[in-house]
Amino acid sequence: MGKTIAEKIFDSHVVDNPSGDIHVIKLDMVFCHEITTPVAICDLMEKGKDRVFDPTRIKAVIDHVSPAKDSKTAEQGKILRDWARRHKIKDFFDIGRNGVCHALFPEQGFVRPGNTIIMGDSHTCTHGAFGAFAAGVGTTDLEVGILKGVCALAYPKTIKIVLNGTPPPGVYAKDVILSVIAKLGVNGATNKVVEFTGPCVEAMSMEGRMTLCNMAIEAGGTCGICYPDKVTVDYLWEFIKGSYSSKQEALDEFCSLVSDPDAAYDRVLEIDVSSLSPLVTWGYKPDCVKPVSEMEGTHIDQVYIGSCTNGRLEDLRVAAQVLKGEKVHPSVRGIVAPATPKVYRDALSEGIIGIFMDAGFCVTNPTCGACLGMSNGVLANGEVCISTTNRNFNGRMGKGGMVHLASPATAAASAVAGYITNSKLYENRKA
Repeated sequence: MGKTIAEKIFDSHVVDNPSGDIHVIKLDMVFCHEITTPVAICDLMEKGKDRVFDPTRIKAVIDHVSPAKDSKTAEQGKILRDWARRHKIKDFFDIGRNGVCHALFPEQGFVRPGNTIIMGDSHTCTHGAFGAFAAGVGTTDLEVGILKGVCALAYPKTIKIVLNGTPPPGVYAKDVILSVIAKLGVNGATNKVVEFTGPCVEAMSMEGRMTLCNMAIEAGGTCGICYPDKVTVDYLWEFIKGSYSSKQEALDEFCSLVSDPDAAYDRVLEIDVSSLSPLVTWGYKPDCVKPVSEMEGTHIDQVYIGSCTNGRLEDLRVAAQVLKGEKVHPSVRGIVAPATPKVYRDALSEGIIGIFMDAGFCVTNPTCGACLGMSNGVLANGEVCISTTNRNFNGRMGKGGMVHLASPATAAASAVAGYITNSKLYENRKA
């Protein structure tokens, strides 16, 4: 019997099988941020175990509330900052160098095919886009990872999502993953790896694949994962060229991870994206999804473009296409948060930041703040936001606030219209 990509990675990292289906695997990386890691740090200190397994394999960032908005968040940042200095963690990204973790760490070349990664953040699954096994974990598992460089996990079972066809113009990776979640349901992939494959995925950029994998958790998935290929090699080449004689050599090694033809899956779901239209969520769960056309005219107060889902340069470029020469509707406030300083600089040099500002958007520093209702765009009770983020839970962006998830194109078009609507990039296709 063949193996899935997740099984291959798992098997190459197993160090123990203490009981039943539970396996202890060695970790290539442990990622940390200032919201969940300080709890683990303080607990380790109280236990007299203030140590790290390998400072070169721990990467840390302050990103969720950046800069700090009050004394509590300042203290969280201080705990992480002091810990990083104490243990000589070189790859610590403080204010000014920091960005949204799931955009910054891949951009820095910290994620490689075949890696095992954990973080105290549910959207760690984003990094599976590179052909890595990456999972969000709780405080206890994070502590063990920091201290010992291992994690106990159930042997991976996989749901295979085959994405056939080519999305129409104006339809993006965000629309594709919303369609997948709508079919799976919010519990449809619980404790499973979600493997994305097919012609649609092969044609996607790394940014698009990260969007897919980022939201695997919204269907309950432990990890989203894509096969590493030439696109992966090209993205990583700057960081790996010292280890390989050529891109072909790297590609040959990475392709050995691809799932075997006779691998066993819990479920295989095939979706043809050729007739997909732009989608948007309507309720308080990520599987509450409708075509944008069915939500046309829905009132909004705010538009947010950013996050670990859709705050990369590719996303800002698409939104800028829609916004160029336009103005944000007077009844709407628009906020854009480039995901990393590099994204910000590149968007600035391309004129994209100017387009956002000319349209009337507030451009903020890289931060996760608005996505989880902590800073830089919190909603008031009864307000409605169309957002490129990943969760529309009740009160997610602020107590009593309503969030509609959509692509950057749809969010930008809605900012101009003053209500939920399709972008001209899609409407032109239908003309």
